[in-house]
Amino acid sequence: MTARANSHIARTSGYFLLNLVTGLFWFSLLVPLLTLSIGTLVVWVGFPLLALTLVLTRAAAQVERAWLRVTLGADIPSPYRPLPDSGLWPRMKALVTDPATWRDFGYWMLMLPLGMIEFLLVMATWPAVLALTLLPFYHQLLPVTPQVMLGDAVWLVDSFAKAVPVSVLGLLLALISIPVIRGMGRLHAAMAHALLGPTRASVLEAKADRLSASRARGVEAAEAERRRIERDLHDGAQQRLVAVAMGLGRARSKMDSDPNAAAELIAEAHADAKLAISELRDLARGIYPSVLGDRGLDAALSSLAAKCPIPVDVSVDVEPRPPTAVESTAYFTVAEALTNIAKHSGATRAAVQVTRTENSVVVEVTDNGHGGAQVRPGGGLAGLADRAATIDGVVVVVSPAGGPTVIRTELPCAW
Repeated sequence: MTARANSHIARTSGYFLLNLVTGLFWFSLLVPLLTLSIGTLVVWVGFPLLALTLVLTRAAAQVERAWLRVTLGADIPSPYRPLPDSGLWPRMKALVTDPATWRDFGYWMLMLPLGMIEFLLVMATWPAVLALTLLPFYHQLLPVTPQVMLGDAVWLVDSFAKAVPVSVLGLLLALISIPVIRGMGRLHAAMAHALLGPTRASVLEAKADRLSASRARGVEAAEAERRRIERDLHDGAQQRLVAVAMGLGRARSKMDSDPNAAAELIAEAHADAKLAISELRDLARGIYPSVLGDRGLDAALSSLAAKCPIPVDVSVDVEPRPPTAVESTAYFTVAEALTNIAKHSGATRAAVQVTRTENSVVVEVTDNGHGGAQVRPGGGLAGLADRAATIDGVVVVVSPAGGPTVIRTELPCAW
């Protein structure tokens, strides 16, 4: 067995030994409190007592989740519904009506009998393993000669040689006990997941709410992008093309009477046409840059970094190549982040790291600026979150005062 496996067995056994104590403590505390609070509800004293009982139940469950993560490796997320922001009665009502609170209570009701069984199994197993395995080294110190019953026969352990087979028996018992203890740990973790964790229905409901919010934010982001494109076309290329048409019209009217003036007007129209083409090219690049489609994220982000006024280190490893929507979102996320860094952070250096996991692309943009960046409605970082939300991505900003600032975006590659 590896050291890691041995450590896991030791932690599992330690959990079962201590679980009887914690189960007995919380059972002895919560059951009388709940009984007393229910019995005094008619005189109103029971309401605050019931709230205290449920708060203690939740607190005990939170500690148990952390303890299960350390000992059994069971990562159980918090299953509770959010409590109202204000009002004692609404908060108490939310506590009482949340099924997760009562599942926590049920968990502690099971811990007393279950903890006794787990405690007895561990206490019967490991002392027996140690006693049998180490018998050759201490049998002479015992006041009586050890005897091992083998059916109707009796095996007297009166020498080191006769104690060796008993030691082998202890090792065999250890080999049998290890998978048994590991299986008990898995069963306990599964039971804890069922009672202390969110139900499948609540997980699906939370996912549906998140997807609904993501869709709404995506629609808003798409509408804002449409308005931006419309504004850029109206104020930029459209005005240039109108000027070209007017200039060419004036040039045609003067072609016969004043060829030199007509030539000047044609030259002005030609210059305006080139500016219009340049603006249209920039607008198209803002919708989807051609270098991204042709050469991928590495070249596109390197191009962005080269245009940034501060040095930017770029590291990109996204093989196999992600979907187009993910590439586009990653590109514009980095573009917006670098723009914000150059304008507001006061940084002298930045770094962009893009990596591919099995199911997502992770984009991290860091800088050594003064920090303090926050996601505010209508701000640049909120725009990043909205853009990522269109494909169910998540943006996390860590920016303590004094820096550094880390903007981490996780974009799923499958929907």
